[in-house]
Amino acid sequence: MPHLVEAVEGVFARLDKGWNLILVDDGSRDATAAVIEELAASHENVRGVLLSRNFGKESAMVAGMSYADGDATLIMDADLQHPPTLLPTLISTMEESGADQVVAVRDRAGDSRLRTAWSRLYYRLSNRLIEDIQLVDGAGDFRLLSRRAVDTLLALDERSRFSKGLFSWIGYPTEYVKYENQQRSGGKTSWSFKSLFNYGLDGIVSFNAKPLRIVASFGALTFGFALLYLLWLLVNWAAYGVETPGYITTFAAIVAFSGIQLLALGVVGEYVGRIYAEVKRRPHFVVHREVGFEKH
Repeated sequence: MPHLVEAVEGVFARLDKGWNLILVDDGSRDATAAVIEELAASHENVRGVLLSRNFGKESAMVAGMSYADGDATLIMDADLQHPPTLLPTLISTMEESGADQVVAVRDRAGDSRLRTAWSRLYYRLSNRLIEDIQLVDGAGDFRLLSRRAVDTLLALDERSRFSKGLFSWIGYPTEYVKYENQQRSGGKTSWSFKSLFNYGLDGIVSFNAKPLRIVASFGALTFGFALLYLLWLLVNWAAYGVETPGYITTFAAIVAFSGIQLLALGVVGEYVGRIYAEVKRRPHFVVHREVGFEKH
């Protein structure tokens, strides 16, 4: 994190722009909070927001945007995978184009073939399932937002947030800037395959009801096949009489229909769970301490 502050200071030393850097600690269990406090105390433009516990990436971004009060807000990771050297390009692109969002799109250099293939498959599947919006492969949270875009995103008070979709959903003019994929400066990613899968599922479920329609269509298709099979059994019975009962067929049918029912309940449960979270109206985050804002 000190390397991030140093890099950002170096960039803005060459730009005639006022700036503040807001570091959000999402309830980390290491020394991150102490480092943020030290940086805020020793650097004029650094602020810190320390959350009371880990609320997740989406809530941490909401916290950062809530405290940002500039004409434009940049969202970036602190591990230097989002290169600060790209800031002048993002700023100049916004000023020249008048866009409300300037999105940094990374290439796949350095990623394994398997991860690249899975990512591309996910984006293709998501864009087929998700209604109203299109996700751009390689476009993440690293982006520059206008004041209008930030205010609109904060006004979307939903709890089950999928920011990639929300960024696209607001529909403001957007420009894209490509950059070379960077390796993190330290530490390791906390994103496991399970967390990535859940994040992808959130994106699909949060923006459309197609999974419910797919399950309903699959149920109707299965019911149609069952009727055809029953008709075949009746014709066979009329032609040849009663035969030895098909135990394997019966067992397979029970397993298949039980699986379909559980799948349908699971999909419905995903939507009910999101409704449950929304109606409770709990805040996105709880702040434990603010540091450095007294300098403002």
